[in-house]
Amino acid sequence: MGAKQLSEIEAEQFARDGFLIRRSLIQPEKVSQLVACIDASLNPALAPVEFEADVHYPGAPSSRWAEGGQTPRRLQHAYGRDTLFRECASNPNIVNTLNVLMDSDELMLSQNHHNCVMTKHPGFSSLTSWHQDIRYWRFDRPELVSTWIALGPENIDNGCLLVIPGSHKLTIQPGRFDAALFLRTDLAENEKLLATSVAVELEAGDVLFFHSRTLHAAGQNSSDTVKRSIVFTYHTKDNEPIPQTRSAVFEDIPVSAAASI
Repeated sequence: MGAKQLSEIEAEQFARDGFLIRRSLIQPEKVSQLVACIDASLNPALAPVEFEADVHYPGAPSSRWAEGGQTPRRLQHAYGRDTLFRECASNPNIVNTLNVLMDSDELMLSQNHHNCVMTKHPGFSSLTSWHQDIRYWRFDRPELVSTWIALGPENIDNGCLLVIPGSHKLTIQPGRFDAALFLRTDLAENEKLLATSVAVELEAGDVLFFHSRTLHAAGQNSSDTVKRSIVFTYHTKDNEPIPQTRSAVFEDIPVSAAASI
């Protein structure tokens, strides 16, 4: 099966909004295989793992020893965990889209940022406040794109992502962020910006592409099922991580479109 080509309208939408949803990029059979692989890694949780209690976000258990403290938030280092994840990272529908959005055939996958399976469990999931991913990434240019691969329905009820269209183009003064570099909600100018947010509702196999400067947040999972997503971050080969920073700890991986999956 050939790759789904990106239309000019879609490319323009990404440039304008800082995000783009492409539907059904991952085949149902592959989604089922990924879900089975993830579930086998959740029970028991196979390291490296970040637990909800580790992030101290609103709604998270107070510690790993509190009720719900062993609730996984993300399975880290996804690329190295299984061939299924490596194939997913180089899916031709994804890579060919990135080639257009990033105007380059030489892409690198970061092993330092995202590169994980995100899980959101009922009962003990946390709320993620408004932020830009580039706030703690260090590259020559703040021009990276992440892919959020849905492995099931994502909606307001189970804590889907929220994004602010066009926010990747904004110059936001430091005083509008708090000490942890989350957007402050107590400022009138931020309230006006947050009023423009939209929910990213996805189905299994859909992929969200979003710019590293796009403001986004996520709610808690109030449904009765676990939400699973895979997240990778890419940059062009000539946009290098700054040495001796968190962005340069692990070597980045050259990525090209694999055989169709």
